[in-house]
Amino acid sequence: MTAAPSPAKAVRARTTDIPDFDGLAHLYRWMEYATFGPWLWRCRCAFLTELNERRHALILGDGDGRFTARLLAANSVLCVDAVDVSSSMLRMLAAHAGAEVGRVHAYCADARHWQTASLSYDLIATHFFLDCLTGVEVRNLAERLRGSLAPGALWAISEFAVPQNWYGRHVAKPIVSALYAAFGLLTGLKMRTLPDHAAALRDTGFVLKKRKVWLRGLLISELWLYDRPAKDHP
Repeated sequence: MTAAPSPAKAVRARTTDIPDFDGLAHLYRWMEYATFGPWLWRCRCAFLTELNERRHALILGDGDGRFTARLLAANSVLCVDAVDVSSSMLRMLAAHAGAEVGRVHAYCADARHWQTASLSYDLIATHFFLDCLTGVEVRNLAERLRGSLAPGALWAISEFAVPQNWYGRHVAKPIVSALYAAFGLLTGLKMRTLPDHAAALRDTGFVLKKRKVWLRGLLISELWLYDRPAKDHP
């Protein structure tokens, strides 16, 4: 549930309800493997091959930055703006990016209020990040970011989900509740329920292009399209 490198540009947060992920930076990977093995990683990389032609990405809350590093390795021309509230996570991202760190601009900021640095992003990526927001915050974020997107931009999302069936009620929901409780204790995260990010994206003009489910629907990977009219693009 959190992201990115070069010397991070500090941006003062406007709110005090910001979870503290700094203490988890070096443990993040091992906590992930201990709980879900390779499944969260598979979610992040589900549509990686479809991102090879992207040129300018905005990545929000990438945890320790392993996805950003993998994306840079797969796409030799991509430049990334990475935003995260945790400076420790951003340092981890820089370490994972290695020799490709020069293609990353990192911003230590609250993504809910950060002012975008570009008007030409053709990719947004949020992996296990939207679950830290309310539904209203997801909608506000999508509404604000769409003004910075190039025509045909994609939004890659990985998230937890609670299917509307027996498995969802008796297995997925307790797991998600336990995760929220654990992150609440460890980071001060206030959220306790998943936002309806799909409704928020649809309401702001995004169209679901592809979707994959994992672990019977507990985990999902999605690719959304925002086909911004060319006349509206600067």
